[in-house]
Amino acid sequence: MAAPANWLNLRLSARDVGGVIMPQGMIMDRDTPADAMRDMAAADPRLVTASYGLSARGDQDLPFRMENGVKVFELRPSVVRWQILPDVTVDAYAYNGQIPGPRIHIRQGDRVRINVTNGLPEETTVHWHGLVLPNQMDGPAEITQAPIEPGQTYSYEFTATQHGTYFYHPHAKPDRTQALGLYGALIIDPANPADEVAADHDYVIELQEWLVREGLTYPSMPMDGGMPNFFTINGKAYPSTETIHMKVGETLKVRFIGTNNGFIHPMHIHGGPFEVVARDGETIPAAARFLADTVNVGPGQRYDVIWTARRPGKWLIHCHIPHHTTNNNAEEKGGGGLMVVIDVT
Repeated sequence: MAAPANWLNLRLSARDVGGVIMPQGMIMDRDTPADAMRDMAAADPRLVTASYGLSARGDQDLPFRMENGVKVFELRPSVVRWQILPDVTVDAYAYNGQIPGPRIHIRQGDRVRINVTNGLPEETTVHWHGLVLPNQMDGPAEITQAPIEPGQTYSYEFTATQHGTYFYHPHAKPDRTQALGLYGALIIDPANPADEVAADHDYVIELQEWLVREGLTYPSMPMDGGMPNFFTINGKAYPSTETIHMKVGETLKVRFIGTNNGFIHPMHIHGGPFEVVARDGETIPAAARFLADTVNVGPGQRYDVIWTARRPGKWLIHCHIPHHTTNNNAEEKGGGGLMVVIDVT
């Protein structure tokens, strides 16, 4: 009894921890609180409400209805089973049954209302990352609002005064719930179309890491026991990611969104440099734009880049950390994880 007491928190009971399962390798010393264990615990497979196969796609446009000039959207986070590879599924938290969550696509000047109904087993909120809006609509739990408890609904309402690439994510237990899949793109078109840096194709890339062990899914974190072993672009790992089809001479706008929770991804495109035209939703003046072939996309960051298809062939978009282009440390069909092919004819 004396020896374990030097290394483990024996003051905690099973009731304190809630019967959760912690990831292998997590360091639990005598100072580890119960909250830390609950945050790092596996998603409970018994709470899965729906299962989605490999053909299911996230980032689908979220429909809205008009009410007295206001665009009204509905979001519902819940626990789902989501397939990222033919033989790999994750137990995840998802908005409206999608990973990434559905895309909220609006125009600068729109008045919007987003009703969030919590279908999770724990509290949540939503933060509209990078937006200028009333403080009570910003989303930090217990700071600007009470958390949305399971079964409750909270309405966010504001006018979009900016344009560009943004995203939304929880601001209650984000270390856990965002890492399990709660995030989505928020694309705001400019009121003046001439302010848009246009391209022939427009593609959003949302990044995530996963920790899957023996059939259980844990929130991946940059700490002992929490390091990821799977990586996804828009909810799928290569070779199950989408292929972008283009023709020589066409341009592609890639909107990199740092929906990843705790890791930096140097995103690289083969086939020649791209032009960086926006950062964190702000369009870069034409004279200040620059050429690059890799941008470090950290948590919360966004980059809009324009890539030109110079020659035919299959050109990669990928993270330049080799481990992030594997599936459980293994490669298949040339890689894995954070890879997308651009097929140019």
